[in-house]
Amino acid sequence: MGDPDRKTQAVERWGDLVWRLALVRTANVSDAEDVFQEVFLRYFRQEDRAAFFQDEHRKAWLIRCTVNRAKSLLTSPWRRRTVPLETAAQIGVEDEYREVYGAVLALPEKYRTVIHLFYFEGLSVAEIAADLNATEGTIKSQLSRGRALLREALKEEIQL
Repeated sequence: MGDPDRKTQAVERWGDLVWRLALVRTANVSDAEDVFQEVFLRYFRQEDRAAFFQDEHRKAWLIRCTVNRAKSLLTSPWRRRTVPLETAAQIGVEDEYREVYGAVLALPEKYRTVIHLFYFEGLSVAEIAADLNATEGTIKSQLSRGRALLREALKEEIQL
């Protein structure tokens, strides 16, 4: 299963990405923790056998695995929500971005995922399309629609 230092380095290097994506996909802290643990368990099992030649491939694998684990969790018949969305929006996000991040978490899942990956993780449209197994056109459409929904949500917040 590899040496402990390599595992620690992997979690330090990729942990924030996996955590934030798990949180944005599940909108629930405890569910995000479960996804985070599952993703890294799978990663450590695959690390020696998988052909992770470059960090780009490793990153893509972690994103894909996180998306899949979150989806499995969300569709699980045993899943119950225990933390309100507002609580999840307050954890791990800098104060200046909390209002915006809360609005992102309120978006439908397909929009909040691409918005998060594009703006918070800095991935390109092509990288998101590859990681989510979608076309670039689909990702561009989801980004555009997500931005419009976000604009409306934030406009309402400002007017209140």
